[in-house]
Amino acid sequence: MAKCEEGYRCAVCGKDVEDIRESSLYLRYVLGMIDPETLHATPDRHIRCDEALAQFVVDPDFPPIERTTGTSKADLDPAFVAEREAFVTRGWRRLQELFERLQGEEISVLDYPLPEVAKKLRSE
Repeated sequence: MAKCEEGYRCAVCGKDVEDIRESSLYLRYVLGMIDPETLHATPDRHIRCDEALAQFVVDPDFPPIERTTGTSKADLDPAFVAEREAFVTRGWRRLQELFERLQGEEISVLDYPLPEVAKKLRSE
């Protein structure tokens, strides 16, 4: 893993974001919410510290989180919630896969996003 992908401080709790598995910055990038040109200059936080996004991760390896401030997914349209959960969970699983792959190979940061996000980035 590149040095620029290590040691970010969480903008919420102040502790180190150890690696991409727990990085809201990289999750948002994988989902197409962060432009690759601004990735290096955008503050990071733990996924669990980013309650607005973390509440949509639904996976046995990610303990559920209830949002304590702002709008909870319980207050949103169920169809929207189901779509958002599927998308964000795919992004979270992509981070887990990337972490494992990065242990043995170099991967361009441009190859991190989900396939549909990468396709959109290439067409822009």
